[in-house]
Amino acid sequence: MEQYRTRTPQPGQRARTADGPAGRAPGRTSGRAPLGPQAAAGEAAAVYRVAARPAPPFVLALRRLPQPRLTGLGGGLFAAAVMFLLGCLDWLIFDGSPAVYGVLFLPVSAVTALWVRPADLVSAPISVPIAFAFGIVPIAGGSGGFGGQAMAVVTALALHAGWLYGGTLVAGLIASVRKLRLMGRRRARPAGPGPRR
Repeated sequence: MEQYRTRTPQPGQRARTADGPAGRAPGRTSGRAPLGPQAAAGEAAAVYRVAARPAPPFVLALRRLPQPRLTGLGGGLFAAAVMFLLGCLDWLIFDGSPAVYGVLFLPVSAVTALWVRPADLVSAPISVPIAFAFGIVPIAGGSGGFGGQAMAVVTALALHAGWLYGGTLVAGLIASVRKLRLMGRRRARPAGPGPRR
């Protein structure tokens, strides 16, 4: 009888299998699977996100500003205090110039609408005119006690209503844009898993 000799492979040698010389299965050229349509779409989306153009410089500057979240009452108190302080400075430095006061009222209206929290966005266009009336007291003039001062404030509000409407419009526009963006984010947010049964 013939006996076939079997050779035991040494530890440093690799046993050859039926899959081929390198131990690969036939038909597989590399260890990387071919890309499917979803993976290709994901790579295209990633390339698109990288190629997006950067934000304008003034938008980047606005993002660097502090962004506190004020309540409706806090936003009104902030605007009133700032406008009263600006009215006093206007009276001391510019001899109570209504134009300077009106120009300074516009950025205060914008900042108030930007810093109020999302739940109280409606209060920003309401609190800004009150702050304008409160801050105009130092530059309104008037004499003869409380009645004369009140009449001077009413007259100043009537004469400079353009600045009042302009600041209120700025606050209303910013609050409306913020509200629309908030609603868009809520709609774009994926719905969570349903209740477990």
